[in-house]
Amino acid sequence: MKTSHRLLAIAGVAALLLFPVGIDNPYYIHLLETIMIYAIVLFGLDIVVGYTGQVSLGHAGLFGLGAYVAGVLVLKLAAPFWITVPVAILFTAGFGALLALPALRVSGPYLAMVTLAFGTIIQILINEMSFLTEGPMGIKLEKPALFGHKLDEREYYWVVAVLMVLALLVVHRILRSHLGRAFEALRGSPVASDCMGVSVYRYKVYAFVISAGFAGLAGCLYAYSEQYISPNTYNFELTVLFLLAVIMGGRKSRIGAMLGATIIVLLPKLLDDVVLFRYVSVALAVAVVATAAVAIRRGRATAVQMAIPVAGSMALAGLSFWLDTMTDWRLSIFGVIMLFVVYYLQDGIVGFVRKAINIRTPQPRAPSVEEGGAQSDAVFTAAHAGASGDLLQAQGVLMQFGGLKALNDVDLTIRRGSIHGLIGPNGSGKSTMMNVLTGIYVPTAGSLVFAGRSLVGRTSADIALSGIARTFQNVQLFGEMSALQNVQVGLHHSFRSNLLDVALGTPRYRRESEAAAARALGLLQFVGLESFAAEEARNLPYGKQRLLEIARALALDPQLLLLDEPAAGLTAPDIKELMVIIRKIREHGVTLILIEHHMDVVMGICDTVSVLDFGQKIAEGVPAAVQADERVIEAYLGGQDAATATA
Repeated sequence: MKTSHRLLAIAGVAALLLFPVGIDNPYYIHLLETIMIYAIVLFGLDIVVGYTGQVSLGHAGLFGLGAYVAGVLVLKLAAPFWITVPVAILFTAGFGALLALPALRVSGPYLAMVTLAFGTIIQILINEMSFLTEGPMGIKLEKPALFGHKLDEREYYWVVAVLMVLALLVVHRILRSHLGRAFEALRGSPVASDCMGVSVYRYKVYAFVISAGFAGLAGCLYAYSEQYISPNTYNFELTVLFLLAVIMGGRKSRIGAMLGATIIVLLPKLLDDVVLFRYVSVALAVAVVATAAVAIRRGRATAVQMAIPVAGSMALAGLSFWLDTMTDWRLSIFGVIMLFVVYYLQDGIVGFVRKAINIRTPQPRAPSVEEGGAQSDAVFTAAHAGASGDLLQAQGVLMQFGGLKALNDVDLTIRRGSIHGLIGPNGSGKSTMMNVLTGIYVPTAGSLVFAGRSLVGRTSADIALSGIARTFQNVQLFGEMSALQNVQVGLHHSFRSNLLDVALGTPRYRRESEAAAARALGLLQFVGLESFAAEEARNLPYGKQRLLEIARALALDPQLLLLDEPAAGLTAPDIKELMVIIRKIREHGVTLILIEHHMDVVMGICDTVSVLDFGQKIAEGVPAAVQADERVIEAYLGGQDAATATA
């Protein structure tokens, strides 16, 4: 963290802790207390929504569950605060796991409906289980006691503030760790995540469980804060507000989560007072106009792009002076503001400001090559390098989609340490073979044996961790992550640190993190991309993205590397550099299967070439023999053209 950022953080925490000293009004203290509690929920919800890309409508139910765990423990057992808080976290996280295990097998609107149903069920159960929850009557609590001293409103505010700061620190560490990179990779490309050894399903569940734990903590604090909880508090409206808060504040941002919490707490109250609403709407209009002016002046946006946000904020300010009372317009204005932010500021308020004034999202600092941060030889020698024999055997592979046979009785044998070319016209089944080998498709029939173990029926993540890495025909990078972070996702398997290590920042985790960063930079250096380490992958030229995929695949320490058209989009000098890189990879004992349409690349570096056509293998042998094979010429040029070419 930069010194300026550290000083700002210290100043922010100090201001938060000193707020009740300067403000004696219990109403304002309680209001800020509620914002902090909601912020804790949003820290967790942002992991699910912002990082993994899932839509959860069940967090109000989890929030209510945490509140009722605290309420029931106090009501039935008179449990102290230091018991109710961890129990609420663990119970809600466990309940989140029970929900996530079946629910996260679906995605998109189906997941939203499942989590929404969960929230509704929780509300009904709380209402009906009167023997435990007091039913519709709710549960009354008092402020907790610590060390024999009962806390007043101001003292409890400080407890909430400390726990909110701790929650912020923990979630920040998680999202900057290998776990956070795994979560973000799920959103960027689920297929690539699985093929990097990061199980999509497993890490979706992890993310949901961690998020549920934060919701449980917030619910517990909310119960003590309100001193009364009832089933109607945790309804559908609240879960929608939580989701909107993440979107409005800005996903993948802790500042955005706190801003979103502030909006959903203060905006309804702001709309009750027309005079205060006028002051705030004018201040908002001035801020938006100033931000737009800076963005246009710096070339970050055009006047057309800024027109709607500026016009909208000015219209809101004008409306505030036109209205004499907010009573009849309160809900309408609230809805319009929500719709405006969600529709026109899709990166949220924080994202809009960052983009407008060119503030880059902070990235973890990477060691530079000049500092000696990169490993001198980041490509590890493959296991069993130098051994002879067959590494991969595919026999009678059939891949059928309805009546279409994409692969039809294909046999393929790959010898250790070789570069095996796989060529054929478009649609011949080459990429399908790659997908079968990496577990994306399960073959209809046939056998696949890699290093003595069958690949059939195994998950892509399991196959990747067993020693098979790949690139993709259509680039599958994690676009919002930097080049260095993309490679670090490939190094996920090298971490042994658990969630507790990450949260506490233990020496083991720090050692592993530093080693992974150094090796990732070394892999970028291996493919000539060290100068692009901090650049977002989506901003790289297409040819550089191809090389980045190779670096990321090498991070898995593969025995077998599958390259799917790596020369596509490269210039002639870049292709020569690619051929040098492929030979260097082979020198480390890594076996390669190369799909490529550039015949000079195939003929120049491959030891053996297999040719597919309409899903069948029509030729195999050394490059020169395959190049002269009449069936291969016919497959590429067609029957009549082939006859002319060989005449």
